[in-house]
Amino acid sequence: MIEAVNVTKEYRTEGRVHRAVSDVSFSVARGEKLAVLGRNGAGKSTLIRLLGKVELPTSGTIQQTMSVSWPLALQGGFQGSLTGNDNMRFIARIYNKPFDEIKEYVEDFAELGTYLSEPVRIYSIGMRARFAFALSLAIDFDCYLIDEVIAAGDQRFQRRSHEELFEKRADRTLILASHMGEVIKSYCSRALVMHHGRGNLFDDIDLALQVYNEL
Repeated sequence: MIEAVNVTKEYRTEGRVHRAVSDVSFSVARGEKLAVLGRNGAGKSTLIRLLGKVELPTSGTIQQTMSVSWPLALQGGFQGSLTGNDNMRFIARIYNKPFDEIKEYVEDFAELGTYLSEPVRIYSIGMRARFAFALSLAIDFDCYLIDEVIAAGDQRFQRRSHEELFEKRADRTLILASHMGEVIKSYCSRALVMHHGRGNLFDDIDLALQVYNEL
């Protein structure tokens, strides 16, 4: 289970305090699919980063009893001067996974060819997204955090992404921040609607989408 209790995240910019997430509480059970809805600036991406422990909350707690991915397609965690292969070796050591297995998966899924032997800093935005997405999926997590990344890439990449996340990993927990209403209705059972940093939890997906569309 993942349980967030009174989670708040504040940033200090130019002497002012901006509260991106404000007193949000919810829980997600093993195998559940939770949508996170919200307009740009509502706090959903910040919440996803907090759940992935990319950032720490200013106050409140997040308890986890399952392994949780970093946000899929997160690109800021890679060392740009290292090659794709070297970044994969680093991840393999952190998660105690065989490098050869991770490399084989990433080579097949990302289809970057010889670019895996080049520094990540020379990758285009699309190449970085494919590399990060493939590397995320190469690790066997109980819960995957998804922040709009399934809209990245060409149609073939999107189809493969959907197959990997929603078919091959149908038993996994997913927390999906997305604007794609049809995807949410097809796969999610509950939704957290974010607005000005606050979150309202809905057990009815149709009602959640209605509220989201009215914001």
